[in-house]
Amino acid sequence: MIIDWAHFTPWSALLGGIMIGVSAGMLILLNGRIAGISGLFAGLLTPLSSGYGERAAFIAGLVLAPLLYWWLQERPEIVIEAGPLALVIAGLLVGFGSRLGSGCTSGHGVCGLGRLSPRSLVATLAFMGSGFATVFLLRHLWGG
Repeated sequence: MIIDWAHFTPWSALLGGIMIGVSAGMLILLNGRIAGISGLFAGLLTPLSSGYGERAAFIAGLVLAPLLYWWLQERPEIVIEAGPLALVIAGLLVGFGSRLGSGCTSGHGVCGLGRLSPRSLVATLAFMGSGFATVFLLRHLWGG
């Protein structure tokens, strides 16, 4: 992956981060629910569960906001260097890992750390460390 520094806009990234933090904070303060996406999505699989409408609205916002941005803004070309099989396997591993780790990266990194959860700190350090190690191995030792 190569970062297109000509189109990188730190202000929009900062604004996006603030919006994620505010929405996660509002969800827990107003509804008592944690904005962990894997947990919210899992709740959609049982339609009779409490808070189904709120979960559906939150997930719909996650899907519709990027589509709206895509429609309104000029965007750089996106190049995916992995094949379809690799993407499917990666998606399944992420789903398995989020269930194994009792939450996804957003749940632990944004919401858990915001609540000063020791478990989320350990989880965040583990997945960040794993990502750093993977990039180092693929880029520097295995020549990828």
